[in-house]
Amino acid sequence: MQNGSYEHELRHRGSCLCGAVTFTIEGDIAAPDACHCSACRKQSGHYFASVDVARDKLAVEGGENVCWYQSSEKVRRGFCGTCGSSLFWDSTQRDWIAVAMGAFDASTGARLKKHIFVADKGDYYDIADGLPQNLR
Repeated sequence: MQNGSYEHELRHRGSCLCGAVTFTIEGDIAAPDACHCSACRKQSGHYFASVDVARDKLAVEGGENVCWYQSSEKVRRGFCGTCGSSLFWDSTQRDWIAVAMGAFDASTGARLKKHIFVADKGDYYDIADGLPQNLR
């Protein structure tokens, strides 16, 4: 308690399907984006909606259960080694890590800000939400 009032720290929690990997994000989260590139579609089974989180704001428990797949020279993708849930997109050249929106345990209050790599999107769906669409 500070100055007679309670300080409120916003935390967002998430996990994989089986619960072997859990995570906590301190503070607000930014608006996520939806990636429609072929690698994200193959990994997730559809497009991959994620939010960029500063590395120092993300705490992972059960990290020994995260398996990493090096999908390109600069990017690796993290998933639960037990249940296979897609969790992270990590570029070694950035000071943030992308966290899968579908892995959050409760509502985040966030809304998509844009779609990226729409030139690679699947032919079985349309993007009709009116958000910006970047070809790459």
